Amino acid sequence: MRGERATLGKSLLDVQRELKIKATYIAAIENADVSAFETPGFVAGYVRSYARYLGMDPDWAFARFSKEANFTVAHGMSASAAPQRMREQRLQSDFADPLANPNLSFIPRAESWLHRIEPGAVGSIAVLVALIGAIGYGGWSVLQEVQRVQLAPVDQAPVVVAEIDPLQGAKPAPVRDAARSATAGSAGGAEMIDRLYRPQALDVPVMVSRDGPIAAIDPRSAGALAGSATTAAAGPEGAVAGDGVQVVADVQPGVEVLAVRPAWVRVSSADGTVLFEKILDAGERYQVPPLEEAAVFRTGNSGAVYFLVNGVTYGPAAPGANVAKDIALSAEALTGKYAQVDPAADDDLARIMTADAGAAAAPVQQAAP
Repeated sequence: MRGERATLGKSLLDVQRELKIKATYIAAIENADVSAFETPGFVAGYVRSYARYLGMDPDWAFARFSKEANFTVAHGMSASAAPQRMREQRLQSDFADPLANPNLSFIPRAESWLHRIEPGAVGSIAVLVALIGAIGYGGWSVLQEVQRVQLAPVDQAPVVVAEIDPLQGAKPAPVRDAARSATAGSAGGAEMIDRLYRPQALDVPVMVSRDGPIAAIDPRSAGALAGSATTAAAGPEGAVAGDGVQVVADVQPGVEVLAVRPAWVRVSSADGTVLFEKILDAGERYQVPPLEEAAVFRTGNSGAVYFLVNGVTYGPAAPGANVAKDIALSAEALTGKYAQVDPAADDDLARIMTADAGAAAAPVQQAAP
């Protein structure tokens, strides 16, 4: 029976839970120990129920159990069927198998805290505490000795080793005004006298300003161009000194975006960074900054956007209210792609040009996109 139970993978507690028979009785059946039962009248029922649970023949299992345990079924009036007799036999047995003990508890008994203390550990802790106390007392004693100050009287007076005066040899400031020295005692008192005869080493240093602001420097008299010829007359293309040194860079023709009607525009650099994005009102302009690579232009109302290259109007960006994109805002690209526009071809353009009266309008300040 023990082997069959092991084959099923069941423990004594599992059998007790499922078969409703005490685990001590199951262990007594497997050990062929009749003394574990309180009443012999239930032994046959327990053995047969346990045999059916294991899938064995109940009659064969009970016959085998009776043979191994020397158990015989007694009638109710026999002396062996008395519960008192079974109890005495159970108390006289030595309970070789712990599970055969009906008083056995399957829950481990709690140990007291004294069982967890080892004598060796107590000794080690005592030695450690003593060592820490000794080290602490030794450190406290050394600290007290270090901080102790002992004074001993001596008969010999201290001798000055040397006289160190940082102002030794400094000459007093000469008296510059006789009248000031005469009135020093009455007007200024001790402070004026101390100030008058104070050594020069303690006088406030005199702050001397530099030659002057940078704006006053004349490049013709100082610097790399000192002594060069007079600068030649400068035209719109720059000015060059007499010895061939160019002092003004050539001015590149500027490019402006002019909106004659409200239009959304966006100016991006060659790497895709948005430089300017806004809805330009009628007559509003945007000055394209000079870049190493031409900026890219995009607009939503192409028929209302024109380009000014060095003061000359070109355009529009595209006929009608269409989307124009990927337009290079360089003087060469615009003059090569667009033709010069006649102001009379667009009434709004003619009105703006007339209002300007030939004067260049102030470009729109570049704003953050």
